[in-house]
Amino acid sequence: MPKTSVADFKGDDGMNGAESLLETLGHNGIEVCFANPGTSEMHFVAALDRQPHVRGVLGLFEGVVTGAADGYSRMLDKPAATLLHLGPGAANGLSSLHNALRARASMVNIIGDHAGYHRSLDAPLTSDIEGAVRPFSNWVRTSPSANSIAKDAADAIGYSLSGQISSLILPADTAWNTADEYTQPVNAVASTPIAIDPAEVAASAARLRASGRRTAILLGGRALRSAQLETAAQIAEATGATLLAETFAARTERGAGRPAVTKIPYPVEPSVELLKDFDALILIDAKPPVAFFAYPDKPSVLTAPGTTFFTLSPIGADSSEALEALRECVGVGPSSRGSGSSDIAHSADLELVRSTHRAEFAPAQMPSGTITVGKLAAWLSGAIPENAIVLDESITTGRDFYDQTAGSHPHDYLGGTGGSIGWALPVGVGAAISSPDRKVIVLESDGSGMYNPQALWTYAREQLDVVVLIFANRKYQILRNEMSNVGVPDFGPKAESLLDIGNPAIDWVSLSHGMGVPASRVETIEELDRDFRAGLADSGPRLIEVLV
Repeated sequence: MPKTSVADFKGDDGMNGAESLLETLGHNGIEVCFANPGTSEMHFVAALDRQPHVRGVLGLFEGVVTGAADGYSRMLDKPAATLLHLGPGAANGLSSLHNALRARASMVNIIGDHAGYHRSLDAPLTSDIEGAVRPFSNWVRTSPSANSIAKDAADAIGYSLSGQISSLILPADTAWNTADEYTQPVNAVASTPIAIDPAEVAASAARLRASGRRTAILLGGRALRSAQLETAAQIAEATGATLLAETFAARTERGAGRPAVTKIPYPVEPSVELLKDFDALILIDAKPPVAFFAYPDKPSVLTAPGTTFFTLSPIGADSSEALEALRECVGVGPSSRGSGSSDIAHSADLELVRSTHRAEFAPAQMPSGTITVGKLAAWLSGAIPENAIVLDESITTGRDFYDQTAGSHPHDYLGGTGGSIGWALPVGVGAAISSPDRKVIVLESDGSGMYNPQALWTYAREQLDVVVLIFANRKYQILRNEMSNVGVPDFGPKAESLLDIGNPAIDWVSLSHGMGVPASRVETIEELDRDFRAGLADSGPRLIEVLV
């Protein structure tokens, strides 16, 4: 990519801080800035016209902006920038930023602030921006001057490259003042990955040799990509270990022909039942599994008492390197596809184990008639097109979607990470912009979708290739289930009213049309399949409200 220089757009009065900031972003490979700007950021906005390598994408709400940057990073493993307006604007984006932090997304947030001399006047929008964003960022800095902003931006980018979130606060006078000491963009330097401990590799291999069938390899983060999964599957095939995935994985490459991985369930009881069979877990970019919430009379730690943990690849380490080291230590050749050495497993056993670790294309029989939760899962298993990006926030309606789509066409599956709801529509923005040659499918619940419906406007404005399915049961069914989980199976009309969103019913078709996205409503599987396939055939956005 050609790089700009100061001479490309330095005027007679010199380059200002915002221009040097944008040049540094473009020089270091930042290609997209998702933005919802205000007065303090106008010099940054103006500078976009003089920086040809950074695309500006407008979101009508800051939760869409930070969520879009999350989706972009999940697909490309590189940072996007965001532009947020002062403390309240940043606060509007914190819910999606929380999810991005848990997804280990790469992101550089540019947050405007008052000019330094104006802050002491306590104007209405004055706030402690650093204090607000610090719990949702890995790195925070306020840039004090136009001459420092390029270096500060390079530091922010470098920190973000390893799957971190950087928040750089840009006071208005830092943006508009002349950067008279600036001569050229600063190169970002990525932090060194956390080293793999050879002793942990040896201990993990010894455990697998001794008792592979009582050992699970728990994969999370970037370890759920195809290359790492292939290596993990070879290790599992040779040793009899089981491959598990974290419950809340940012992105999993899955489907027919790819190694199959069992995801730890969300509810406590089935998770405990699954994990009781293992005496040891080998952690690959993952943490020991715990319950999402505390419940009366239910365990918070999901593994069996006395379980041994081997941290083969700590979070922030190179999971590919760790798995390759483990494969070599176990004695499995890179092209053996699990043949292993004779002292690990017999070849006849390997064929049996291999069949349990590789998905085959096996969609369920096509259902028909009135839509039910079970029929939806069966239909979806055959409906996902090859190489699609699927974002699943279907909550209770989609409780069987993940298992049923294990044998669908190969696809990327993006899940919730931090638990802040309403993430799928915004993350879909970033996923679609990152991968314009791939179809994006958003599976969204009606209650969750109302947290960030403004994302639909950005779909229309950017003509993103996204098909949205809104599952409309017109209630917060997940909260009804949680009432029972916390020991309150019966509740009265006041509580009932806080769990019902059917009075009035949300008209998603009208809402979508108002945002510029074509939409329809379906009540049967046949109607759903017809409209979904029409959406796949189009190149722009479409929404289907699915009455459940």
